[in-house]
Amino acid sequence: METHFYLSLFPMEALIASQLNPAQFGSYMATGSKKGSAERLIFAEISGDFGSWFDWNHALHRCVRHPNGDLKNSVYLSVYRVLEHTPLEVFKALYLTTQDGRILELFASEYSAPDQGRDFFIYKELCPITPLVISTLPPREFCAYMTDPHIKTYVPKLMYTDLKMIDFDNPEQTGNIGNIYDNKLDHLKECIHEVTTYKEKPNKILERSHATSFTYQVIKNGIYAGDQDSFLFFRMKSEQELKDQAYDWAKSAMIL
Repeated sequence: METHFYLSLFPMEALIASQLNPAQFGSYMATGSKKGSAERLIFAEISGDFGSWFDWNHALHRCVRHPNGDLKNSVYLSVYRVLEHTPLEVFKALYLTTQDGRILELFASEYSAPDQGRDFFIYKELCPITPLVISTLPPREFCAYMTDPHIKTYVPKLMYTDLKMIDFDNPEQTGNIGNIYDNKLDHLKECIHEVTTYKEKPNKILERSHATSFTYQVIKNGIYAGDQDSFLFFRMKSEQELKDQAYDWAKSAMIL
């Protein structure tokens, strides 16, 4: 029986071995074996058996069928510094899982800097840190800055997404972005003013820990992962693509 290796990225970081395929694994992780939980999660399927940080023999011996023949759902190999020690070239696909266990599969795409008509970006950092950040840096430059070891607050590797922006002039007509900016408008404006006015400080944290109000409908262009040497871009599907290819997932994600 094939053993799959999954890198859980949000809301928790972990490396998990499983005999479940991605659709089965996403459903299991989101809803639990007894259907008692409901949680969004983002995970990647990766090629296993690389480097020496993880105990691959542990997965080999533990990730086997149960005595009654049922597949092994999960064997945790690590919950600490997992993304840091996972080369980006072993990523196979990224999966966005809804609370009822539906998955959207995304593959790495060619990256080009987004042209969005404003001089700042909003990023939701997903792993290994989770702040909501206002930045003047485009996605690739933001990654290079955040993973620069000369920066005191750097991380070795980062996964994050860029977010849609509220229309300050007509907030009610912003569109379907959930409640991510509720009760934050004044602080949001202050953060935007600070990073666009004082060029020596390109980033400003809007919220230190931001998980519960983050939903998939607020993702703008896609999800990014990178370090000083490598960079991946997983383009988010358009609404029309979702209607044609992943209608049930998009309804569950409250995008359609």
